[in-house]
Amino acid sequence: MSWLVRLFDLRDTLVRMVLLDLTGLCYLLVVPHSTSTPTTAQWVLAVPAFTVALAAHRRPVVNMVAQTALLAVAISLIDDFTINQVGASWALLEMTMRARGPRAIWLATALLVMVDLTDSIGDPPRRFASGVVGLAVEVGVPVLLGLVIRANRELSRQAVERALAEQRQHESESRAARADERSAIARELHDVVAHHVASMVLRVGVARHVLTDLDPRVGEVFDDVHGTGTAALAELRRLVAVLRNPDGVRGDAALTAIEPAALPAAIGASIDRARQAGVTVEADLDPAIGSLDAVRGMAVLRLTQEALTNVAKHAGTSAVARLVVAVRDGAVHWEVADNGRGGVPAGVPAGGGHGITGMRERVEVLGGLLEAGPTETGWRVRTVLPATASEPSTRSLPRDRAASAGSPAPEPA
Repeated sequence: MSWLVRLFDLRDTLVRMVLLDLTGLCYLLVVPHSTSTPTTAQWVLAVPAFTVALAAHRRPVVNMVAQTALLAVAISLIDDFTINQVGASWALLEMTMRARGPRAIWLATALLVMVDLTDSIGDPPRRFASGVVGLAVEVGVPVLLGLVIRANRELSRQAVERALAEQRQHESESRAARADERSAIARELHDVVAHHVASMVLRVGVARHVLTDLDPRVGEVFDDVHGTGTAALAELRRLVAVLRNPDGVRGDAALTAIEPAALPAAIGASIDRARQAGVTVEADLDPAIGSLDAVRGMAVLRLTQEALTNVAKHAGTSAVARLVVAVRDGAVHWEVADNGRGGVPAGVPAGGGHGITGMRERVEVLGGLLEAGPTETGWRVRTVLPATASEPSTRSLPRDRAASAGSPAPEPA
């Protein structure tokens, strides 16, 4: 029955009315009548019926009342009132399909029944009974067909709702499964990988301070291994935190990494896209960003992309944006300011890591705090991403200073 629902789609009412009017015209002009041509009274009653059907195709109540009134007049004035009878029956069909509740349907049905029966008042019993039976076609069929279409439409709506509910349930189960998998990975990282890495870093630290007469080149190797291991522990600590709290960031954004050497080029590409959109961008990029760790590097890139997109959206393409990314004492100082109209950005879509909320969540995962708000000339958003545990690196210290500073045991992730 789905073809029936498509045939009587609520959006195609005008098409059905046009076809109905064309059928009525063919009936008047082509089908033989008792007289050689349709009478003037037939045309006088048919033309308003055609006009009302088109004009009120989206107002079933108005169409129903008008067509029923024209039928009542036609019954009292002319012998062949087929046009008006079909118009009233079709109006009842449209009313049944579109009515919000059953009360309107039964009131319209009763109205048409009473009007149709006026043609049989005063007739002999046999002819009156024939008129009553004719109501099955004139009234019963439109109502029955309309109710069938309504039922099929409701079943289709319920099927769509069930499909959406199943999809939501499937997505929820998938998220739960991913959360369990992340928790398992976090446990493995913490209990196995981080433990062994911390043990290696500790042993290297002890060795480089106990063995004081080593060749300087060997000492440099020890320093490099110790610094690299400490940095690895910091990365593991961040990844474990993200894996254990997947809701802290939108989706998998925090787990996406970028090669440090590729970060300046990626930021430059974002700046070029903003300039292509019409925004004037002044960039001050510290060359040291090319040595950032993967997690903070991706954060800087995503923050820059979102901030420049917001400038184009809310400050307008005539605005001038200034991007500053600097590395000081291992911490990343990031800021984007514009000279737009200022005010709190509105209409920024939430979800997928977009918007001020997504930026703030990304920064907080890395231990920073995002500041966003209007300035005297426009809007500014900025943050400081703290240094990792390995910065500043002890490789930059002289051997004797490193030795005097001691080598505390690194915390496990």
